[in-house]
Amino acid sequence: MVEATYREATAQDVEGIAVLHADSWRRHYRGAYSDSFLDNEVVPDRNRVWMERLNRPDRSNECTIVAERDRAIVGLAHTILNADDLWGALLDNLHVRYDLKGSGIGTRLMVETAKAVLGRSPSSGLFLWVLEGNMAAQAFYATRGGKRAGAKTSEAPGGGTIAAFRYVWPDPSVLLGQGSSE
Repeated sequence: MVEATYREATAQDVEGIAVLHADSWRRHYRGAYSDSFLDNEVVPDRNRVWMERLNRPDRSNECTIVAERDRAIVGLAHTILNADDLWGALLDNLHVRYDLKGSGIGTRLMVETAKAVLGRSPSSGLFLWVLEGNMAAQAFYATRGGKRAGAKTSEAPGGGTIAAFRYVWPDPSVLLGQGSSE
């Protein structure tokens, strides 16, 4: 397992988070999102999103955890608490720097997310959406106890439509005992 520091994100993390997020989308969502968006618009788009998210006056209904290594952000998990009456908290973003995949950072971010959800909304479940074509992510979530529970089609950034599956953890505490393998 790679050593990293895990902490709540601050407004000073906008650029590092946006760069990681944009790079992850470019590597994993090509073919699902338009090439024009990924090649030209994704960095300013992610900067705008993270600037807005991390500068909100009231962030009590969300949690953004970053993994930091050598003062660089190498992973992030962004969760919206109480996002759905049935499924609970939405893990809206989970990204790990490409060269650190398999290092345990993604698993640890999920553990930290589960702790945050249980601490701030104890009766809540946890869910996320994963693109239909992202087989590696689907396998990652399934091996961590996520169960597929529905699908949707929505508009993709940059145009077009994407299909995604919902993965759920009705009791996020099952994530607390997860190992470090990714």
